[in-house]
Amino acid sequence: MTQSTSTTTGSSTTTSTALSQASPSALQTSQGNTTIADGVVQKIAGLAAREVSGVHALGGGAARAFGALRERIPGATQTAGQGVAVEVGEKQTAVDLDVVTEYGAPIAEIARSVRRNVINAVEGMTGLQVTEVNIAVNDIHLPTDDQVPQEPARVQ
Repeated sequence: MTQSTSTTTGSSTTTSTALSQASPSALQTSQGNTTIADGVVQKIAGLAAREVSGVHALGGGAARAFGALRERIPGATQTAGQGVAVEVGEKQTAVDLDVVTEYGAPIAEIARSVRRNVINAVEGMTGLQVTEVNIAVNDIHLPTDDQVPQEPARVQ
């Protein structure tokens, strides 16, 4: 049974649910507590966001440039958490994403799909409640961006 209480102060109304404050977490049991590192949530959110069609990459310009440089180093891998910032508490987490979309893809639909996919992945894998997923679309990838001008051969 859920009880809600409302308090009106001036023009703002605050509603709190007793159940949400007293609800036990799957991470905190009588047998012990489980803590999840920020990096774990960051990787899960990054991989979940990249799964959405229309997302070209994550990260701002500098992060993508550094990632492209890192890819050229033999044995180096791309960071799954690039373009993802998280805040993790005992029961809840918040996620901020920097996204680059494909040209022509509907940004509002991509954002909705990314938000849904990230929430499902993080909540399903960690048991943490995702309070918010903020998405900043920083760039649009154009098909011509992939065309690298060929350098003329130095020798013939």
